[in-house]
Amino acid sequence: MSRRPGEHPEWCAGGHRCGFGEHRAQPVTLDAPGLGRVVLTRVQGSDGREHAEVRLTVALASAEPVARQQLVALTNDLDTVLSRAGYASARPARRVA
Repeated sequence: MSRRPGEHPEWCAGGHRCGFGEHRAQPVTLDAPGLGRVVLTRVQGSDGREHAEVRLTVALASAEPVARQQLVALTNDLDTVLSRAGYASARPARRVA
């Protein structure tokens, strides 16, 4: 869908969130008390491409060996998430009846 210059997509939060040719949605925050937080924001760059910006905060164990294990597991899980997201974006869109 094409828009006139200066128009925001319908999902765009507008205001101070947009700048430098970007459009940003209102962030969605998921809290898991004691575990961490995820903040997800839909963004359209100045080149027109869209992406999801994900900020993740994870509570780490105080014991160094356990914290390192958590980080390794997190890295592996994030690799899986990126692979799935890339696969989903490469597939043709499905029609919903």
